[in-house]
Amino acid sequence: MQFLVSVIDDESSSPTPAELAATGAFNDRLQAEGHFVFAGGLASPDTATVIDNRGGEAVFTDGPFLESKEYLGGFWIVEAPDLDVALKLAAEGSKHCNRRVEVRPFQEQ
Repeated sequence: MQFLVSVIDDESSSPTPAELAATGAFNDRLQAEGHFVFAGGLASPDTATVIDNRGGEAVFTDGPFLESKEYLGGFWIVEAPDLDVALKLAAEGSKHCNRRVEVRPFQEQ
C-alpha cells in the first residue's frame, strides 16, 4: 500500500540545514529499505495559485493565502505493508524534519 505523509509547516518556520540533512539521510534509509516512492519539499504558499473551475470557466487566484497559518510544506509517498508500518515511518520522519505530519492511505483502485 502507498501512503501520503504530509509535512505540516507554519508561517514562522523554515527547515534548518540540520533538519534538511537529517531528512535527506532518512530519505536514503527509506530508499534502502524499499519504502521510498517519492518525496519533495514545496515552495512557500505565496507562490501558490488556486484554480477554481466552476461553470466551465477556470478562475485563477494567486497567493499568498493568509487564511491559514499552517500549510503543506512537503511530503513523502511511502510504500508500506500496512498502516502501522506507515505510521512508524511517519513518526521517524517527523522526528527528522522536526515537524508535524499527517498520514493518509491512497484509495485502492
